Amino acid sequence: MVDGKGAGWQLEHAMFGFEKLEVWQLATNYAREMYIATRQFPPDERYGLTNQLRRAAVSISANIAEGSRKSSTKDFNRYVEITFGSLMETISHLRIAKDQAFIQESDYLRLYAMAEQLAKMLSGLRNHLKRDTNS
Repeated sequence: MVDGKGAGWQLEHAMFGFEKLEVWQLATNYAREMYIATRQFPPDERYGLTNQLRRAAVSISANIAEGSRKSSTKDFNRYVEITFGSLMETISHLRIAKDQAFIQESDYLRLYAMAEQLAKMLSGLRNHLKRDTNS
């Protein structure tokens, strides 16, 4: 049964336009992977670095979704800029987590590679939106 919550959920059943954006899809995967990676963090980091990483990662897809429904391309572009900032925040936090040995090198490298891909996709979206604004 397709219920929108489990593994059976399909993108062709997406109700909202942002759900079809590859950058949004990657952002939700990034957040999921961030949750998995931060499960191994020390318990005393629950309200520190764990929370900061998770919140920043979740805000990436949330800002894409929210920005996509704004009334102007200029407003959407502003949300993409905010999204970029959240992505950079995760990179900084990941580096600190790596330096503190809270995260394995393989997890760090995987998340970093996903962040690089997200950055490229966000840059492409930003450039597309700027062209639309200038047209």
